[in-house]
Amino acid sequence: MKGIILSGGTGTRMSPCTKVTNKHLLPIYSKPMIYYPLETLVNAGIKEILIVTGGNSPGDFLKLLGNGKEFGLKEIHYTYQEGAGGIAEALGLAEDFADNGKVAVILGDNIFEGSVKSAVKDFMDQPMGAKLFLKRVTDPERFGVAEIRGKKIVGIEEKPKKPKSQYAVTGLYMYDEKVFDVIKTLKPSRRGELEITDVNNFYIKQGTATFESVKGFWSDAGTFESLLRASNLVAKKASQSS
Repeated sequence: MKGIILSGGTGTRMSPCTKVTNKHLLPIYSKPMIYYPLETLVNAGIKEILIVTGGNSPGDFLKLLGNGKEFGLKEIHYTYQEGAGGIAEALGLAEDFADNGKVAVILGDNIFEGSVKSAVKDFMDQPMGAKLFLKRVTDPERFGVAEIRGKKIVGIEEKPKKPKSQYAVTGLYMYDEKVFDVIKTLKPSRRGELEITDVNNFYIKQGTATFESVKGFWSDAGTFESLLRASNLVAKKASQSS
């Protein structure tokens, strides 16, 4: 299975810092943000990785990561998303790279403490569909929220005022090769973007979406508040292991 890290967008919520570099290159404690999702994929055994960049500083990724040798990779692939057309649009740019195979997709601002290696194996054994990763949070209205019945997700609602659960859909997704056909059927939302929630709801309606609960801490880092929270979580773990 191949890995895709989505690190495009313009990072307007984190201006003025993002006037000089991409949001995903800002520091989380002692490392650049992009290191964390990259390590999540590499530690799960994924060795072929594409980074979708965007904004005004795409060359900074190449300067920082090079060919991925520091992470035990032979090479890292790169592509560029023009503008801010949404997560699903960014994923659509990876169709040729995916080469009709399954993909693990992670947002470049998502920090996971736990390993997803076993989840990768489980999804490789899954005949078709998608696997989503959920985390119980205290502020679900900030996220896409999963409605769960028994052992199934029955729907996802984006940033609901009255969440149907406390389970946020994290920025880690696994899809079969049909995901790119799904993306081609999407229409832009009111934000003018192709929404990943629409992709996930397609698989849910099809009955082929499975899910796992994330072990350990998880945080996005798309705002100054969540950036600080993620840094504090990583710093705490580092102090405990030293």
